[in-house]
Amino acid sequence: MKFLIDMNLTPRWCAVLQAAGHEASHWSQLGAMDAPDTELMEYAHGHNLVVLTHDLDFSAILAATKGLKPSVVQIRADNVSPEVIGAAVIDAIRQVQLDLEAGALLTIDTQRSRLRLLPLT
Repeated sequence: MKFLIDMNLTPRWCAVLQAAGHEASHWSQLGAMDAPDTELMEYAHGHNLVVLTHDLDFSAILAATKGLKPSVVQIRADNVSPEVIGAAVIDAIRQVQLDLEAGALLTIDTQRSRLRLLPLT
């Protein structure tokens, strides 16, 4: 899979995802640092990318637009460092990879993960 990492996460996430066999780019390499979330979502949709974020706005955008893509993986933890939660994120992505390819919202915290298929209702 190909991932687009939101500005609110460190670019170090690229290496974690790449080590797991995925392609990954940080938004700072692709767009304006102050771009609205809708611009990032449009870019991800147009390039068939899954968004990795710590921001709840992306799930709100999916709900408001009833969007089918892009898939979003949101990390809901106090410490979103890849060194702390990276293994849990990679494991969760592996478990639901087909759903993410089809269109889904995956929420991961330190205790569990939750998958919702798109569109959100």
